[in-house]
Amino acid sequence: MSQPVPDLSAAPDAAAVAPIAPRPRGPLSLVILALLACGYTLWAAQAVILPVLLAGFLALVGNPLIRGLQKFHLPRFLGAALVLVLGLAAAATLTYQLVPPAAAWAKAAPRELRQLAPKLRALTKPVHDANEAAENFARAAAGDTGRRPQAMRTADDPFRALTTTPRMVASVLAVVLLTFFFMVYGATLQRHAIALLPRRQQQKLTVGILQSIERSVSRYVLTISSINVLVGLLFAGALFLLAFPLADALLWGTVVALLNFAPYVGPLIGMVMMLVVGLTAFDDGFKPLLPAALYLGLHTLEGQVVTPIILGRQMRLSPLILILALMVFGSLWGIIGLLLAVPMLVCIKLILAQVQGMEGWARLME
Repeated sequence: MSQPVPDLSAAPDAAAVAPIAPRPRGPLSLVILALLACGYTLWAAQAVILPVLLAGFLALVGNPLIRGLQKFHLPRFLGAALVLVLGLAAAATLTYQLVPPAAAWAKAAPRELRQLAPKLRALTKPVHDANEAAENFARAAAGDTGRRPQAMRTADDPFRALTTTPRMVASVLAVVLLTFFFMVYGATLQRHAIALLPRRQQQKLTVGILQSIERSVSRYVLTISSINVLVGLLFAGALFLLAFPLADALLWGTVVALLNFAPYVGPLIGMVMMLVVGLTAFDDGFKPLLPAALYLGLHTLEGQVVTPIILGRQMRLSPLILILALMVFGSLWGIIGLLLAVPMLVCIKLILAQVQGMEGWARLME
């Protein structure tokens, strides 16, 4: 008896419409352990990671300038060398101008703070008296009438400077060399990495995403750097009009420009510093409050008007996400982490916005 012949032509169609099994996900405990391991690695390997990140940050600043020089038929190698030499010359000139006033302020800081202490003590005397009364009451309630333990100061290690200075010089040289190589060979390395992808369509999609991200991040970093430099120059000019010496005005303008890279935390530190500077520089009337007031007005104008107009909504980040990122990167890498937190967040947001299916996470960061 003949058997029915199966229709083999329908098998591929059935296989084509068969649902794809979802990708298995790891347990939440494994994800948490992986995040903790990544955080510990970032902290433990900061001597290697930080020079690479700083070099990438500086290369992003220089890439738009190099592309502008290439329009004049200047090779990328010479353009990168020119940008790097000009940047190093500007940094060396600024350092040469700022080292004497910074050393003078550091030398005079103990004396100035001792003179400032009576003013602050008079302002905080009620709070101090209340705290001392509360401590006495707590000790009496606990039956503790003995003397307070005194902390013992340990002597500084005389060989610490001898070991720290070579490391610092090596780190600076590593940042300079890595910045140059990122600017010259970064595009070549990117092309070779994309060539490892198996499909032509994936390569074209990845090239478009990386080029969009690189241009957007470069524009953002260069724009923010230019805005912060302008804020520092304007604040230095305002201090100079307040009869500050030019070197001191440039010193505090540079400090303000650097602190402006860390939103919220940097301006808060700058406000406290400018209040101390005003109290040490002036004695009468409201003049001690002028540096802090000028800095507050300048920062408010920059943060609420200038930066949103220039950058637009694409680079906007949630204040809560910013604070959390500043806390995380600041605890991991200190002041350098505070400076790099915002550029890294912008890069992450741009990557999420370009990857299909991750747009919601990018909107979550706004």
